[in-house]
Amino acid sequence: MDASAESTREQRKRETSRALTSVARRWTVERGFAGFTIEELCTEAGVSRRTFFNYFESKENAVFGIAVIDSRQEELEDAFANADGDLLDDFVELTVARFSLFDPVEHAAELFAVIEHEPRLLKAAFEQQEKHERRDVALITRRLEGVEDAELRAQVLVQSVGALVRLCMEQLLHHHSTEPFAELIRRRLRLARDLYSPAQKAH
Repeated sequence: MDASAESTREQRKRETSRALTSVARRWTVERGFAGFTIEELCTEAGVSRRTFFNYFESKENAVFGIAVIDSRQEELEDAFANADGDLLDDFVELTVARFSLFDPVEHAAELFAVIEHEPRLLKAAFEQQEKHERRDVALITRRLEGVEDAELRAQVLVQSVGALVRLCMEQLLHHHSTEPFAELIRRRLRLARDLYSPAQKAH
C-alpha cells in the first residue's frame, strides 16, 4: 500500500472514530448514558459492532473519544522511546505533539456538558487518566532500560509533567489564554527547572 492510500485509509478511520464519538456524546446529553446501546450507536454511525471495538474499548471511551490505537501516536511514542536527548525535554515535546493530535480544548465544552448530565462518567475519566499515566510510565521505563530506579524515575517524570499540563489547561479553559499550549508548558518547564536548580547546586 502506497503512502497516499495509507493516508486516505487513516483519514477514514479518524472520521469514523469522530462520528462515533459525536453521536455518543450527543445521545448521552439527550438520553443519558444508559439510554442507548452500542448496537444503536453503531447503526446510527453506519458501522458494525465489530468495527466499533476496533476503535473503542467501551461505550465510555467512545464518549471520551479515546480510541484503542492511533498510528500517529504510536509513531510519536516509538520515536520518544528511541531518542537520546534530554529525557524531560523529550517527554514534554511528546506531550506537546500529542496535544496537537488530540486537542482536548477543542471539544472541552462538549465533554463538560456530557459529564454535567452524567456525573458518574467522571470516575471513568479519572480511571482513563490513570491508565494513560501507567502507559507513559511503561514507555519511559522502556527508554530507561538498565538505569537504576527506572520505574520510579518514570513515575516522578509522569506526575511532574502531568502537573504542568494541569496548570496549562487551567489557563486555556478557565482563563481563556490565547497563548498556545506548547508555549504555556515550555514556559512552566523553564520555571520548574529554575525552582529546582538552586537545590541541585546546594548539593
